[in-house]
Amino acid sequence: MRNPFLIRPKWPAARRVRAFVTTRMLPSGNEGSKPPYHAFNLAAHVGDDPEQVQRNRELLKQHILLPAEPCWLKQVHGNTVCEAEVWKEPPEADAAWTTKTDTPCVVLTADCVPILLCDRAGTMAAAIHAGWKGLHNGIILKTVGALPGPPERLLAWMGPAIGPRAYEVDRKVHELFVTLNPAFATAFKPADPGHWRFDLYRVARMQLEACGIEDIYGGDRCTYTESSVFYSYRRDGETGRMASLIWLQS
Repeated sequence: MRNPFLIRPKWPAARRVRAFVTTRMLPSGNEGSKPPYHAFNLAAHVGDDPEQVQRNRELLKQHILLPAEPCWLKQVHGNTVCEAEVWKEPPEADAAWTTKTDTPCVVLTADCVPILLCDRAGTMAAAIHAGWKGLHNGIILKTVGALPGPPERLLAWMGPAIGPRAYEVDRKVHELFVTLNPAFATAFKPADPGHWRFDLYRVARMQLEACGIEDIYGGDRCTYTESSVFYSYRRDGETGRMASLIWLQS
């Protein structure tokens, strides 16, 4: 599938594992969200027209042949992990996992790191929303711990997020991470006085490795600088969200 509005992870996942990340671009010939959410916004919580968001979601289902409604989450930058299934209301969580076929997991991002997980045999899948708060709160550890089986058999792919050259944080964030683990100091480089450039990808990778995951892919895009392709909350403020989805095909 070669659609410019979709990204497929480059990782050695089993054939039954389906994974995609949307961009802000729409399939040609379709009319999407109006500015400042233009065009393929998939988030219902950012102020966009709810009917347009639903049309965008229906368009997504059609183009990637989703087998069921995804487990849309109410993301709160915490460390709650849920098992993906049919919910009457979106669960308050920042990660979802499944061992069932045709059960899509999804997270929405616009600078935070979306992380997709699966095992080599293609028997489980998970999606994680990992911003700096989620990383500090242990969302990766909680998600890996919720999955059955040893973490050594997992693959991880990090989707589009704000890159280390564009992401500047203050002293508080720097101190939180260095206090949590002194090794995280390598993810920071001095910027303006009292500020550091922060490599979210590096911390996510270090945490995945600490969980026992060795096969880690992705982490080479920047939502902030690639403005024609990705939404970025840090760059634009009021804006849309991309979706990172994964499921096990029956």
